[in-house]
Amino acid sequence: MSRSLAPSRLTLLRPLLQAQSQPQACQRLLFSKRHVSSSSTPPTTPATANLTARSARPASPQQHMPPPSLSIAGRYQQRRYKAKTVEEARSRYRTGPFSWKAGVLFVLAGAGLVWYFEKEKKRMHRQRVAEATKGVGKPKVGGDFNLVDHEGRPFSSADLKGRYSLVYFGFTHCPDICPEELDKMAQMFDIVEAEKPGAVAPVFITCDPARDDPKVLKSYLAEFHRGFIGLTGTYDDIKQVCKAYRVYFSTPKDVKPGQDYLVDHSIYFYLMDPEGDFVEALGRQHSPQQAAKVILEHVKDWKK
Repeated sequence: MSRSLAPSRLTLLRPLLQAQSQPQACQRLLFSKRHVSSSSTPPTTPATANLTARSARPASPQQHMPPPSLSIAGRYQQRRYKAKTVEEARSRYRTGPFSWKAGVLFVLAGAGLVWYFEKEKKRMHRQRVAEATKGVGKPKVGGDFNLVDHEGRPFSSADLKGRYSLVYFGFTHCPDICPEELDKMAQMFDIVEAEKPGAVAPVFITCDPARDDPKVLKSYLAEFHRGFIGLTGTYDDIKQVCKAYRVYFSTPKDVKPGQDYLVDHSIYFYLMDPEGDFVEALGRQHSPQQAAKVILEHVKDWKK
């Protein structure tokens, strides 16, 4: 009885075994290589037929479209330089990323920076010189005074506020030094006046008030420059001003009319700023051009 049932069981299990073997054949087909020959192709089954039909379908347009990023990159791709001749390509290869225009710009930028730093260095030096005279423990040069000008009108230190002043001490009977220095002062004033009109007031203060009255001063200064301001006063007034400016002079106090004498005094030009503070002393070592340059530099550096 058992022997007769064995073949029937096999016939019943055979469809099940064939159904289980179909996915395996499908999987083998999916992972098989395209270059496999037709002789090694497995037998056609319903599952493999469906798979080949699906693979034979035409691909949709979306599958062949490139990614948006690639299309945008291709659209805005940077244009490369193409040389027209071999010589042009070689010359571009020799120069590399730099050109003569870049070299010129580099040189000009470097020269501009050097000029700027040198200018600032000189300006800071002038500022230190000007500030050093105002420091604590330094003798003050300059001060308030009340004198008379070459027109006979009262003139005080307040009349010099608001602009630079160049002050020189001398006397009209000076045989050689004062005329030379006044000629130099006239050249300095002309140079400064040509570039900065009205920026500096040239002032001549006499050290010999007994002989230098307003009339004498006016006639004497007109021989050098009509823009000069002559100041005089009493002996005590002149002595006070000379003391304030640290000027040495040896004028005798009690002088008889017609008495002849010489006066010794300091030979400096005192540059004062618009606030009446001492800036710098210009001596005989400065030429008119050099002194005018120093004055103009201080005038340009002034900030209200």
